[in-house]
Amino acid sequence: MDADVTAIKQGRKFDQVVEGARDVFLKDGYEGASVDDIARAAQVSKATLYSYFPDKRRLFMEVAKREFQRQAEEAVARIKMAGPASDVLFDAASSMTRFFLSDFGRQTFRIAVAEAGRFPELGRDFYCSGPSIARDALTCYLTERIDEGELVIEDIELAADQFIELCKASLHTKWIMGIVNEFPDSEVQRVVRGAVSVFMARYGAGRNS
Repeated sequence: MDADVTAIKQGRKFDQVVEGARDVFLKDGYEGASVDDIARAAQVSKATLYSYFPDKRRLFMEVAKREFQRQAEEAVARIKMAGPASDVLFDAASSMTRFFLSDFGRQTFRIAVAEAGRFPELGRDFYCSGPSIARDALTCYLTERIDEGELVIEDIELAADQFIELCKASLHTKWIMGIVNEFPDSEVQRVVRGAVSVFMARYGAGRNS
């Protein structure tokens, strides 16, 4: 059954369905999750489930949107912490990168990309629910650090995008191509630490001192 974005509707048991699906997707992944298991976890009938989500992919994207938003909000909370910019950026980037490289993160990314051509709404939902929130928070944080004299940045939005991309170095391509399915925490920290070092070397206020 093809996803029909316009057919998704809210209702009394909508959140119940999404929460039940979240438990199943996180446990079994997208391919391993069956509609029967989701309906059972949500304690609803299959008819009720299909009345909200005519397609498993659309249900997965709704779950992913909420999960990415939750992860983004956690990263935002980390970005708002006090401390040197290098410490705050390392902590926030570590959290975001670990989730991005998780099985759930990979499944979400692949489905969003695969479906974006047919259903651009899914791609926009995916971006706005997580990546955009984290990017906006990072931009605001960098602005605050500029005002405090800790950073010197002319193009703040470009700097924010550069930092995010630096955190993917040697990870993203291997991950998305399936060359490496899991990275040890030490490798993630190595990449993030390198990203922070390069970023601070370029934009730190004391770089020319």
